[in-house]
Amino acid sequence: MHAVRKRILEILKEQGNATVAELAGELGMAPVSVRHHLDILQGDNLICVDRVRRKGSVGRPQQVYALTGEANALFPNDFANLAANLVQELKRILPPEEVERTFESIAHSMAQEMPGYERTDLGMEERLEQIADYLNQRGYLARWERVDDDVQGDQRPAYLIHKHNCPYAGVSDEHPELCMMDQALIDELVGGHCERTQSMVGNQLCCTYRVAVTQPAEIVLAF
Repeated sequence: MHAVRKRILEILKEQGNATVAELAGELGMAPVSVRHHLDILQGDNLICVDRVRRKGSVGRPQQVYALTGEANALFPNDFANLAANLVQELKRILPPEEVERTFESIAHSMAQEMPGYERTDLGMEERLEQIADYLNQRGYLARWERVDDDVQGDQRPAYLIHKHNCPYAGVSDEHPELCMMDQALIDELVGGHCERTQSMVGNQLCCTYRVAVTQPAEIVLAF
């Protein structure tokens, strides 16, 4: 990112908001040059006009700029280290079976947050579309595809769920409980056990889960 635009984001992060004139003063630049960078940042959806400020009863109103949620994601965080420490402490104070139950409980709570979690009127492919949308909202970069199982000449539908991003990357390598939690999450969202056939922990491109369907694809899921 251009150094000036990076500094504008830092100023807005520090101060909460600022006008063109205030940014120009901080940067030691002409307002017209600052507006050029602001236009680019707005186009990238990194800043927005928070409000309009007027000095006194007369004078030209000034736009006040602030960061968007997308811009906040650009700033460093220590979530991975925090997650690793929390898991480590959990494993230190609880017996293994309690740790497992805790992560299963977390997976259950996460599954219940999916819009339409309790719906039973969806076909398998509609359900998988719903699941992929929900996983993508949580940063998994997920998609599904249909494959066919040939069991003694009997064609049966099956599906794969692919997750191309791991929100716990760098932590799950050391703490497999997080992979177990994701397995429990997928199982609960689908409504049955799904075999994991690929894992990013094993240096593969994605985590893949195989969803076997014993009934025709249009049969709705029962929970």
